[in-house]
Amino acid sequence: MNADKEKWILLIVLSIIWGSSFILIKKSLDHFTPYQVGALRVLIAGIILMPIAISKYRLFPKKHLKWLILAAFAGNFIPMFLFPIAETEISSSIAGIINSMMPIFVIIVGTLFWKFETTKRQMIGIFISFTGVCLLALGGGDDAQFKIFPILLLLLATLCYAISTTTVKSKLMEVSSTVLSAFVFSFILFVPSLIALISTGFVSTFTFSKENMTGLLFVGLLSVFGTGLAMMMNYRLLKVSTPLFASTVTLLMPIVAIIWGILDGEKLTVLQFAGASIIIAGLIFLRAKAVVQK
Repeated sequence: MNADKEKWILLIVLSIIWGSSFILIKKSLDHFTPYQVGALRVLIAGIILMPIAISKYRLFPKKHLKWLILAAFAGNFIPMFLFPIAETEISSSIAGIINSMMPIFVIIVGTLFWKFETTKRQMIGIFISFTGVCLLALGGGDDAQFKIFPILLLLLATLCYAISTTTVKSKLMEVSSTVLSAFVFSFILFVPSLIALISTGFVSTFTFSKENMTGLLFVGLLSVFGTGLAMMMNYRLLKVSTPLFASTVTLLMPIVAIIWGILDGEKLTVLQFAGASIIIAGLIFLRAKAVVQK
């Protein structure tokens, strides 16, 4: 399969998988705390990928350890907690829409730290999308003042994703996508996620009740597909495309997230719908010109 065809297939499949992650987070939160959801998501992915990590340990990129740690915590640890925390106050649809800001952060991080070139058109796109985020923050009705904090958490998570994406593209492309995912979850993040889970009291209070097992099913699906498999595909997408192209998966994710949200009974206010439309319009505008690395 040629690289151009492969990148579009990966983009579409990733959009479906990651776009479905927000509703799985929401369902997981019916059974566990945000911190337990985040820790379980990373820990389960680490357990599943452990055999690959152990069998390929000789390929561990020791000379790039600092970059591996940065990419791991920025892309696969911190956001796993920020999204569940935020979704205790806002809908999964809004979470998916805010995540679509990632291409903007890729441009900002790439320009500041990795010497990516940024065009005037892209800067205008950033401003358009930021306007949409402001509308989302203020569009929740009478309790809108309480929506600013979770949206800031989501923006921070999206910034972390951008840091991880640009780091992987710039420093870790010599490692295969499957092996890289295995190292991240099984070697780098396994112990921190285990410590985080124990600190929530999960181990001492968990029982094999029907409710807990249902919760584990949702988190398990989130871990296997939305974390482990998706990150392998994302790393592969970075190999066959640019960081900006890979980040535009977030353009399609809100569509999937909104569909799931509507099916689950969520509703968008007129102002939130306008904000979402403006965000996507700004992203489409800036996407017309690709970021080129010097």
